This record gives sequence, C-alpha cells and structure tokens, in this order.
Amino acid sequence: MSIDFSKDGHVATVRINRPDKMNALTLAMYDDLGRAFREIKDDDAVRAVVLGGAGDRAFCVGADLMESIPALASDRMDISAWDPAHIKFPGFYKPVISAIKGMCIGGGFEIMLATDVRVAARNAVFQLPEPKHGFVPAGGTLVRLVRQIGYAHAMEIMLTAERFSADDLHAKGVINRVVDVDQVEPVAFELAAKIAALSPTAIQTIKEAALTLQDLPLAEAFHQEAALGQRTFTSADAKRGLAAFANRSGK
Repeated sequence: MSIDFSKDGHVATVRINRPDKMNALTLAMYDDLGRAFREIKDDDAVRAVVLGGAGDRAFCVGADLMESIPALASDRMDISAWDPAHIKFPGFYKPVISAIKGMCIGGGFEIMLATDVRVAARNAVFQLPEPKHGFVPAGGTLVRLVRQIGYAHAMEIMLTAERFSADDLHAKGVINRVVDVDQVEPVAFELAAKIAALSPTAIQTIKEAALTLQDLPLAEAFHQEAALGQRTFTSADAKRGLAAFANRSGK
C-alpha cells in the first residue's frame, strides 16, 4: 500500500495504490500524499498533475476508518494533519486533473474537490456519507463545495449523504467529463499534456486568481487582478510568446 509518484516530462502522476482496500488511505498514506503534493509545488519542472487510484474499483473511499476514526475520536490527532493531502496549504497553483474510476467516497470525494478538472467513468459512484456516522466532511468540503457549485446542489450532496452517479454530478457541475472507464486516464493525461504545453506562468496565475480573488470586495479584486495580469505581461513567458507571434506575423 502506497502513494505512487512519478514524472514524465512536465506532467506528474500521483496514484493512490491500495486497490485491495478500495484505495482507502492509512495515516501513513495521508502523509505520503501530502508529501507528494508539497514536492510538486516546489518542482518548477512540473506544470500539471494527474491524480488517480489504482485499479477500476475505486478512486478512493477516504480514510481507513479502522485506523483513522479511533485516532480522531480519541483526540490523539487533529484532522488538520491531513491538510497537505487535501491540498489545504497556500501557494499550490499547479493544475490537478483527477481521473476517477469506481467509488469516490468520503475523503476520496474531498480529495477530488481539491483538484481543478475532473474526468469520471460512467460507472463512478460519489458520496459524502459522513452525516450517517455522526461527523462531517471537514477535509475541505465544507469550504470548497459551496464555492465550486450552486448552493442548493452543494447542500443536497452534503445533507442527504446519498450516492450520486457521474452523470448526476456532471449535471450539478462537480464533474467536467464523463467517459467510458477505459478512457478516463487517456482523457485525463491528454488534458494534462495540453495544459502543460501552455505558459506555466499564465496557468498558475489563473489558478492563483481563481483561489484568491473570489471573496475580495469587487474593487480590491479588480485591483489584484490587474496586478496579477501585469505580472504575466512582464514575464519571460510573455516576452517569448510575443516574440514568437511577431515572427509569425512578419512572415
């Protein structure tokens, strides 16, 4: 059982690899997943990430409850220890594409919400069952879901603890693409490669803006947007892009 981490050119792959347990995360795996995301943040060569689970039965069903719930319930640990695995730390602006096959439950759903583009198999199943067990999805969901989709849709997903299909969540705006199971990873890697081929300065600034501007007062948000835009206009990437455009136009 492990978190597999590899790089191919400018695309990193992170894979939750415990298929015999539906990719449930042990405490050690949470640490390893967070460590992988922190390494990606600091690696300038990585421009896009694909996050998936081993096998076709599950993306991830969240924490291994036999280990994690006793630790949390006894107050021996705080759920904030999992923040790095849920990308709940500042400055992570590399785009992440999730490749979802099978079950995406609990903490797995929460990790999916930390990603930017979501590709799901037609047979994927999604659920936040926490209220059935007397607790809440506090791995980012309580903050992220109501910001990412409409309020009523978010509340239905969180309050009912029901299972939803990929088509259900596509309609609600949680999932970007629903494809056949054998196309999930090819489509995810194709998207990652397209994004990685673009200016990393521009791509990471777009994500930074999306994560940091939405709750500012309008005037301040526009001011910060202009500053971010100016940063890209004067970047080395922009100078190269404009020079290439000028050369093409002059021919």
